[in-house]
Amino acid sequence: MDAFVNRIWYQNHWLKWLLWPLSWLFALISGARRLLFRFGLKPIEHLPVPVLLVGNITVGGSGKTPMVIYLIELLRQHGYRPGVISRGYGSQQQHPRLVTAASTASDVGDEPAMIVSRTQVPMAVGQDRIATAKLLLAEHDVDIIISDDGLQHYRLARDIELLVVDAKRQLGNGMLLPAGPLREGRWRLNTVDFVVENGAQQDAAQRFAMQLKAGELQPLTTTAAIPPQSVKAVAGIGNPQRFFDTLTQLGYDVAETQAFADHHPYVAADFVRSDTQLPLVMTEKDAIKCRNLRIENSWYLPVDACLSDQFSAQLLAKVASVVAKKRIAKNEGRTNGV
Repeated sequence: MDAFVNRIWYQNHWLKWLLWPLSWLFALISGARRLLFRFGLKPIEHLPVPVLLVGNITVGGSGKTPMVIYLIELLRQHGYRPGVISRGYGSQQQHPRLVTAASTASDVGDEPAMIVSRTQVPMAVGQDRIATAKLLLAEHDVDIIISDDGLQHYRLARDIELLVVDAKRQLGNGMLLPAGPLREGRWRLNTVDFVVENGAQQDAAQRFAMQLKAGELQPLTTTAAIPPQSVKAVAGIGNPQRFFDTLTQLGYDVAETQAFADHHPYVAADFVRSDTQLPLVMTEKDAIKCRNLRIENSWYLPVDACLSDQFSAQLLAKVASVVAKKRIAKNEGRTNGV
């Protein structure tokens, strides 16, 4: 089903025109909702610390998780104490909860579990982002919150919006759901503070390039031996082909591939191999969900986001500006007895 939908959205399939009337309905409903927030008919809630939102306007993965990890490290290097909130997609959690090193993907979602495993950042997940952020602030000493996704969650006030685009797939056929992959129109690119293109080679006008730098293969099982060269690649991310291409570019002989839906809940039966001697290689996000499956001879490929010094400087300048404005507003509130 995912492959068929991708044909419609990214390969200009003629069936998009049958879905086009539904896209107009989606545009009407989503547009009306935005207007309710804009004119104050729906409340927007502000947090006492800056909110840096990392999102996208397309369905599926675009590279937000590496971007979030990059921002965590960047902000830490410059003296900030970041925390992260997320919906926790893929988990069964209904109420806000903190993410710990012991949290599983089924508890909190695969991406939050991976982010905390990699960075040990204070993090909370929950369907209500406001309640989730308040839990995080109550339990941890953070001075800036990174919201992982939620660009269309207008109830949460945000101080900085960063939008990630897949440089190769871009915006697909440019249509709104369900005829296309867009949650909001192309116009949204012009309203955010930063647009980052995952996979672009260099910065361009109004857009910053992000490259994913692969590290060394890491064993998922303790019985894994020397890193393999000929592998079976497995990926359950928004764009599995990007992972397969990365392995090939790194010089691995990708003998087989197997793609799953994004956030796929893995079970041992998913990894039946035609060649039992062929090592399995997966993404770090997939590996988080497979830690307890005891898959023999399995590995994962960690990646790190790389962005230009110009991007980092502009991002930090924007954060500093927001921090200063919030400090002034807080002091004025005290002066007025608020």
